[in-house]
Amino acid sequence: MEVLNLTTKSTYSMGLKVGITGGIGSGKSTVCSIFSLLGVPIYNADQRARELMESDQTVRQQIVEVLGKKAYIEEGHLNRPWIASQVFPNPELLRQLNEIVHPAVARDGEQWQTLHHQAPYTLKEAALLYETGSHMALDKMIEVFAPKSTRIHRVMQRDGLSRAQVQERMDRQWPEWKKLILADMVIINDGRQGLINQVLHIHRALIGHH
Repeated sequence: MEVLNLTTKSTYSMGLKVGITGGIGSGKSTVCSIFSLLGVPIYNADQRARELMESDQTVRQQIVEVLGKKAYIEEGHLNRPWIASQVFPNPELLRQLNEIVHPAVARDGEQWQTLHHQAPYTLKEAALLYETGSHMALDKMIEVFAPKSTRIHRVMQRDGLSRAQVQERMDRQWPEWKKLILADMVIINDGRQGLINQVLHIHRALIGHH
Protein backbone atom coordinates (compact mmCIF):
# COMPACT_ATOMS: atom_id res chain seq x y z
CA MET A 1 0.00 0.00 0.00
CA GLU A 2 1.24 3.45 -0.86
CA VAL A 3 2.12 5.36 2.28
CA LEU A 4 2.43 8.81 0.74
CA ASN A 5 0.52 10.42 -2.10
CA LEU A 6 0.82 14.21 -2.07
CA THR A 7 -0.96 16.06 -4.85
CA THR A 8 0.23 19.42 -6.09
CA LYS A 9 -1.54 22.47 -4.73
CA SER A 10 -0.94 26.18 -4.92
CA THR A 11 1.33 27.93 -2.44
CA TYR A 12 -0.33 28.76 0.87
CA SER A 13 0.19 32.04 2.70
CA MET A 14 -0.43 30.13 5.92
CA GLY A 15 0.75 26.71 6.96
CA LEU A 16 -1.00 23.64 5.67
CA LYS A 17 -3.99 22.48 7.68
CA VAL A 18 -3.69 18.70 7.85
CA GLY A 19 -6.28 16.34 9.30
CA ILE A 20 -5.39 13.01 10.89
CA THR A 21 -8.05 10.40 11.49
CA GLY A 22 -8.64 6.68 11.62
CA GLY A 23 -11.07 4.13 12.94
CA ILE A 24 -11.48 3.59 16.66
CA GLY A 25 -8.43 1.73 17.97
CA SER A 26 -6.27 2.58 14.95
CA GLY A 27 -3.69 4.39 17.07
CA LYS A 28 -4.22 8.04 16.12
CA SER A 29 -3.01 9.30 19.50
CA THR A 30 0.18 7.25 19.31
CA VAL A 31 0.95 8.61 15.86
CA CYS A 32 0.17 12.17 16.96
CA SER A 33 2.56 11.83 19.89
CA ILE A 34 5.36 11.24 17.38
CA PHE A 35 4.37 14.29 15.34
CA SER A 36 4.27 16.29 18.57
CA LEU A 37 7.86 15.32 19.38
CA LEU A 38 8.78 16.84 16.00
CA GLY A 39 7.28 20.15 17.13
CA VAL A 40 4.09 19.95 15.09
CA PRO A 41 1.13 21.80 16.68
CA ILE A 42 -1.73 19.34 17.21
CA TYR A 43 -5.38 20.12 17.88
CA ASN A 44 -7.10 17.14 19.47
CA ALA A 45 -10.70 17.77 18.47
CA ASP A 46 -12.15 14.89 20.50
CA GLN A 47 -10.38 16.01 23.67
CA ARG A 48 -11.43 19.62 23.13
CA ALA A 49 -15.01 18.45 22.58
CA ARG A 50 -15.01 16.85 26.03
CA GLU A 51 -13.50 19.99 27.57
CA LEU A 52 -16.02 22.29 25.88
CA MET A 53 -18.87 20.04 27.00
CA GLU A 54 -17.80 20.84 30.55
CA SER A 55 -16.56 24.43 30.30
CA ASP A 56 -18.86 26.07 27.73
CA GLN A 57 -22.07 27.08 29.51
CA THR A 58 -24.11 27.26 26.31
CA VAL A 59 -23.01 23.78 25.27
CA ARG A 60 -23.74 22.43 28.75
CA GLN A 61 -27.24 23.89 28.76
CA GLN A 62 -28.03 22.45 25.33
CA ILE A 63 -26.76 18.99 26.35
CA VAL A 64 -28.94 18.99 29.47
CA GLU A 65 -31.93 19.96 27.33
CA VAL A 66 -31.32 16.94 25.08
CA LEU A 67 -30.05 14.31 27.53
CA GLY A 68 -31.21 15.52 30.92
CA LYS A 69 -29.34 16.32 34.14
CA LYS A 70 -27.81 12.84 34.33
CA ALA A 71 -25.38 13.94 31.60
CA TYR A 72 -23.29 15.59 34.36
CA ILE A 73 -22.09 14.39 37.74
CA GLU A 74 -20.46 16.16 40.69
CA GLU A 75 -18.51 19.37 40.05
CA GLY A 76 -19.93 19.61 36.56
CA HIS A 77 -17.98 16.71 35.08
CA LEU A 78 -19.39 14.75 32.16
CA ASN A 79 -21.05 11.47 32.98
CA ARG A 80 -19.31 9.90 30.01
CA PRO A 81 -20.29 6.24 30.53
CA TRP A 82 -23.94 7.21 30.95
CA ILE A 83 -23.89 9.50 27.89
CA ALA A 84 -22.31 6.72 25.81
CA SER A 85 -24.98 4.26 26.97
CA GLN A 86 -27.66 6.68 25.80
CA VAL A 87 -26.38 7.97 22.47
CA PHE A 88 -24.58 5.04 20.86
CA PRO A 89 -27.68 2.81 20.67
CA ASN A 90 -29.83 5.81 19.65
CA PRO A 91 -28.83 7.44 16.33
CA GLU A 92 -31.24 10.34 16.82
CA LEU A 93 -29.82 11.27 20.22
CA LEU A 94 -26.30 10.94 18.84
CA ARG A 95 -27.22 13.25 15.96
CA GLN A 96 -28.61 15.86 18.35
CA LEU A 97 -25.52 15.68 20.55
CA ASN A 98 -23.23 16.06 17.54
CA GLU A 99 -25.19 19.08 16.33
CA ILE A 100 -24.45 20.74 19.66
CA VAL A 101 -20.80 19.80 20.02
CA HIS A 102 -19.36 19.86 16.50
CA PRO A 103 -20.07 23.55 15.74
CA ALA A 104 -18.55 24.54 19.10
CA VAL A 105 -15.42 22.52 18.33
CA ALA A 106 -15.20 24.02 14.83
CA ARG A 107 -15.23 27.56 16.27
CA ASP A 108 -12.67 26.63 18.90
CA GLY A 109 -10.45 25.00 16.28
CA GLU A 110 -10.50 28.12 14.10
CA GLN A 111 -9.35 30.23 17.03
CA TRP A 112 -6.58 27.72 17.77
CA GLN A 113 -5.50 27.75 14.13
CA THR A 114 -4.90 31.51 14.16
CA LEU A 115 -2.45 31.04 17.02
CA HIS A 116 -0.35 28.61 14.96
CA HIS A 117 -0.59 30.16 11.50
CA GLN A 118 3.19 30.49 11.20
CA ALA A 119 3.84 26.76 11.58
CA PRO A 120 4.68 24.95 8.31
CA TYR A 121 1.68 22.74 9.02
CA THR A 122 -0.70 21.85 11.83
CA LEU A 123 -2.54 18.64 12.60
CA LYS A 124 -6.20 18.34 13.53
CA GLU A 125 -6.81 14.97 15.16
CA ALA A 126 -10.37 13.65 15.26
CA ALA A 127 -12.21 10.36 14.87
CA LEU A 128 -14.97 11.75 12.66
CA LEU A 129 -13.34 14.23 10.29
CA TYR A 130 -14.98 12.70 7.23
CA GLU A 131 -18.29 11.90 8.88
CA THR A 132 -18.81 15.50 10.02
CA GLY A 133 -17.55 17.06 6.79
CA SER A 134 -14.70 18.77 8.69
CA HIS A 135 -12.17 17.43 6.18
CA MET A 136 -13.50 19.91 3.61
CA ALA A 137 -11.79 22.77 5.49
CA LEU A 138 -8.42 20.98 5.53
CA ASP A 139 -5.65 20.92 2.92
CA LYS A 140 -4.49 17.33 3.40
CA MET A 141 -5.74 14.20 5.14
CA ILE A 142 -3.75 11.47 6.90
CA GLU A 143 -5.45 8.14 7.59
CA VAL A 144 -4.07 5.90 10.35
CA PHE A 145 -4.94 2.36 9.35
CA ALA A 146 -4.99 -0.86 11.36
CA PRO A 147 -6.78 -4.15 10.64
CA LYS A 148 -10.25 -4.42 12.15
CA SER A 149 -9.38 -7.39 14.37
CA THR A 150 -6.42 -5.45 15.78
CA ARG A 151 -8.56 -2.40 16.46
CA ILE A 152 -11.26 -4.42 18.22
CA HIS A 153 -8.68 -6.07 20.48
CA ARG A 154 -7.03 -2.73 21.33
CA VAL A 155 -10.30 -1.04 22.28
CA MET A 156 -11.53 -4.02 24.30
CA GLN A 157 -8.28 -3.95 26.28
CA ARG A 158 -8.13 -0.16 26.58
CA ASP A 159 -11.75 0.64 27.45
CA GLY A 160 -12.95 -2.60 29.00
CA LEU A 161 -15.70 -2.93 26.39
CA SER A 162 -17.24 -6.06 24.95
CA ARG A 163 -16.72 -7.00 21.33
CA ALA A 164 -20.34 -6.04 20.60
CA GLN A 165 -19.88 -2.60 22.17
CA VAL A 166 -16.74 -1.94 20.11
CA GLN A 167 -18.51 -3.07 16.95
CA GLU A 168 -21.41 -0.75 17.74
CA ARG A 169 -19.03 2.22 17.90
CA MET A 170 -17.27 1.14 14.72
CA ASP A 171 -20.63 1.12 12.96
CA ARG A 172 -20.93 4.87 13.64
CA GLN A 173 -17.80 5.54 11.59
CA TRP A 174 -17.18 5.34 7.88
CA PRO A 175 -15.71 2.03 6.65
CA GLU A 176 -11.94 2.06 6.36
CA TRP A 177 -11.91 1.52 2.59
CA LYS A 178 -13.90 4.71 2.05
CA LYS A 179 -11.47 6.81 4.11
CA LEU A 180 -8.43 5.20 2.49
CA ILE A 181 -9.68 6.25 -0.93
CA LEU A 182 -9.98 9.89 0.15
CA ALA A 183 -6.76 10.07 2.18
CA ASP A 184 -3.70 11.89 0.81
CA MET A 185 -1.39 9.96 3.13
CA VAL A 186 -1.67 6.65 4.98
CA ILE A 187 0.15 5.45 8.08
CA ILE A 188 -0.12 1.72 8.71
CA ASN A 189 -0.22 0.82 12.39
CA ASP A 190 -0.53 -2.96 12.35
CA GLY A 191 2.20 -3.66 14.90
CA ARG A 192 4.60 -4.87 12.22
CA GLN A 193 5.56 -1.73 10.31
CA GLY A 194 7.51 0.94 12.18
CA LEU A 195 5.61 4.14 12.90
CA ILE A 196 8.54 6.51 13.33
CA ASN A 197 9.88 6.16 9.79
CA GLN A 198 6.40 6.55 8.32
CA VAL A 199 5.81 9.73 10.34
CA LEU A 200 9.22 11.14 9.42
CA HIS A 201 8.57 10.48 5.74
CA ILE A 202 5.30 12.40 5.84
CA HIS A 203 6.73 15.14 8.04
CA ARG A 204 9.57 15.84 5.61
CA ALA A 205 7.15 15.89 2.68
CA LEU A 206 4.82 18.35 4.40
CA ILE A 207 7.68 20.59 5.48
CA GLY A 208 9.02 20.60 1.92
CA HIS A 209 5.54 21.27 0.52
CA HIS A 210 5.13 24.40 2.63
